[in-house]
Amino acid sequence: MTTSDKKKIQQDFKEKMDYDELLNCMRCGFCLPSCPTYIETGHQEKYSPRGRIALMKGITDGVIEPDDDIAHSLDLCLGCRACEPVCPSGVQYGHLLEDARSILQKHKKESVPVKILRKGIFTELFPHQNRLETATSLLGFYQRSGLPKVARKIGFMNLFPESMATMEKVLPEVPKRKEIRQRPRFFEHEGEKKATVALFAGCLMDTMFFSTNNATIRLLQKAGCDVVIPENQLCCGALHGHNGELEQAKEMARKNIEAFEASDADYIITNAGGCGAFLIEYDHILADEPEWAERAKLFVSKLKDISAILVAFDFQKTHHLKLPAQTVTYQDSCHLRNVMHTFREPRVLLQSIEGVKYEEMEGADTCCGSAGDYNIVQPKMAMQILDHKMGKVEKTQANTIVTANPGCLLEMKAGIERVGKTGQVRAVHIADLLLEALE
Repeated sequence: MTTSDKKKIQQDFKEKMDYDELLNCMRCGFCLPSCPTYIETGHQEKYSPRGRIALMKGITDGVIEPDDDIAHSLDLCLGCRACEPVCPSGVQYGHLLEDARSILQKHKKESVPVKILRKGIFTELFPHQNRLETATSLLGFYQRSGLPKVARKIGFMNLFPESMATMEKVLPEVPKRKEIRQRPRFFEHEGEKKATVALFAGCLMDTMFFSTNNATIRLLQKAGCDVVIPENQLCCGALHGHNGELEQAKEMARKNIEAFEASDADYIITNAGGCGAFLIEYDHILADEPEWAERAKLFVSKLKDISAILVAFDFQKTHHLKLPAQTVTYQDSCHLRNVMHTFREPRVLLQSIEGVKYEEMEGADTCCGSAGDYNIVQPKMAMQILDHKMGKVEKTQANTIVTANPGCLLEMKAGIERVGKTGQVRAVHIADLLLEALE
């Protein structure tokens, strides 16, 4: 990185970082015990929230030069935002992190292959749901062809990093593209009508986790909701926002707001904690755009997680939920808990199921290591966190681990695979488990 590049980065930090928010950090250290990377790195300050804020402020003040070590510190952050609920000053660390990453990404010197890869993922794939359907349908064809067994038998998967090879084993069965395309856009309520809701279908949720979306729709119908699936909705933009592509995330936010305005629904429902946490901050990322700021606020005011709307409508009291006897524990989605502040409702629903012995997991509120694409770009730290998490699961003696986010679900399935408990312990999305208990 040249001296000129460093000066440009410092200037961007000075112009674009929220300096008042940087000053809000009192360096008190309340965030330290809640930060997974601070703990996992042996309490290194530069991998803590207050340490990272100090680095951001140092660059902004011009007393620290940006370098690869600082970029690594920010990249190693999970973005779980567990530091925010415990901060006495209410520092919006997540906003600072995304702004800093966006600036560094803008000035990052990347090789041609990396540029092509990022453009393919962030520009050509995720903003286009039809292309994502095509891509995942190819995965579905691969799964149905019998090739996975052959690939594992001949050791082909050993050519990939261990984390990716493990993840390939636990991917859900992807439906055929025709099945996705033929699903209706409207579903009528059952029983007494409570509300009209619009489902944020998501990108991967509506392809790889299509069955979970269908389960969510059935639960909403049973709860007395007319369910609309707005056309023209896109990926929420979280992947872009967390990886320095903030401007593109804003464009996707505008398009999503426009798509959901047409539904005129009472509530907007999400079943993915990571998506919900980014959606609920549309008003923040569009705050400086007069044309969109108020529209974003209205969008955000309607947003609820599936568990929150079910409990609000007393679903667990008006429906008999029953499962074969089993011990269940719950792994919080960091973003659902720390950003959407939804953590009581999933537990209320699980504890209402007849046949379930609920065991609270020690550290259920700490990250599992998934964190969007973190387990792909930072596999060593992700697996270290996951292995410690599975030790906590073991203590509950649960045979069912419930999550509320697709990334967490895959991570827990990978954890089960890593500890050799496949077939003895299962991981399941809360919507799928509730429908199973209902039917």
